[in-house]
Amino acid sequence: MSQAKVNRYKEEKANRRQIMAREKRNHRIAVFCGWAVAAALIGWAGYSAYGIYEDSRPMETVYANLDPINDYMATLNTEV
Repeated sequence: MSQAKVNRYKEEKANRRQIMAREKRNHRIAVFCGWAVAAALIGWAGYSAYGIYEDSRPMETVYANLDPINDYMATLNTEV
């Protein structure tokens, strides 16, 4: 082995604990970000599917008796 390789190996061996800790931390961050993106996509898909489902349901019709309001409006028009 050349002297440069030997020196590089000694340096890597001396810093192995820090290098392994950094790689482990980066791996955990990557896994967390992957799960966060997956959860966001699943949530968005579920929200969109629920919106489509609600739009496809028939609209509920509400009936109201407006006779008292029409009578009141008629009295307003006649007095003027």
